[in-house]
Amino acid sequence: MPKTGYRKASHCVFSIHLHVFFVPKYRKHVFNAAMVKRLEEIFTRVLETRKCTLKECGAEANHIHLLIDLHPNNNISSLMGSLKSASSRILRQEFVDELSKFYWKDVLWGDQYFVASTGGAPIEVLKQYIQNQDSPAT
Repeated sequence: MPKTGYRKASHCVFSIHLHVFFVPKYRKHVFNAAMVKRLEEIFTRVLETRKCTLKECGAEANHIHLLIDLHPNNNISSLMGSLKSASSRILRQEFVDELSKFYWKDVLWGDQYFVASTGGAPIEVLKQYIQNQDSPAT
């Protein structure tokens, strides 16, 4: 990544960062350290296939936070679905004993997720900058 923090694609220069938050179904306290490590590996792999980068990953027993450097070719909803489906499938295969204590069906994640854009100038600063542009003469 260049010193500016911006990335380049064929027709654009961009810097898009997302803060993402997933919770397991029923907000159960299911994650242990090995699961979180494995989730980070899975998320990294899925994101790389979509030209994105996992910048940070952190979790507690009942939720996980991601900081993602997003490539603009991605649909956010589709990306969230890919992250959740791949991680659910793999974790349920690799941690059967741990997860079967909480879930009897093929489930890991709740239906919802949180996503927010992050980084750069605050919204009010951007609004002021745009409002202060020289308008073209009529």
